Amino acid sequence: MIYSRSAEYAVRAFVHMAALPPGEYAMVKHIAAESGIPPHFLAKILQDLVRDGFLRSNKGPRGGFRLNLPPEDLSMLKIVEAVDGAGRYERCIGGSPECNDRALCGMHDSWQPLRSRIIDYLGSTSVADLANSLGEKRRLLARPRRRGVPK
Repeated sequence: MIYSRSAEYAVRAFVHMAALPPGEYAMVKHIAAESGIPPHFLAKILQDLVRDGFLRSNKGPRGGFRLNLPPEDLSMLKIVEAVDGAGRYERCIGGSPECNDRALCGMHDSWQPLRSRIIDYLGSTSVADLANSLGEKRRLLARPRRRGVPK
């Protein structure tokens, strides 16, 4: 797995919050229902991300969570590292205590290029990119189809 279930849920929640109008907050129960996430689990993840400065929270009837930074400035790598811990992709995939270019494990040569691609993808993909892609897919799915036109 590229990242934990907690990180996956955080990314889903961030994409949901990226679509909010400026200044609005999303309640955990709404994010959880739309994203298929257990609400209590999501609440814990989001509270941790508030403490880390990624989110703002507000109590009360119009409260909830919202992004503390523009979605363009939030890469998937930042979110994954905030939830799963920095250096997740630096550890040896084979379990060796030391694995680097001088002390290779048996999987080093095959893992190194894949690790680089994963880090590049997560680092170059922002929450805004994901939200825009999801919004476009939803628009395409919601568009009425004309008869006689292939899918």
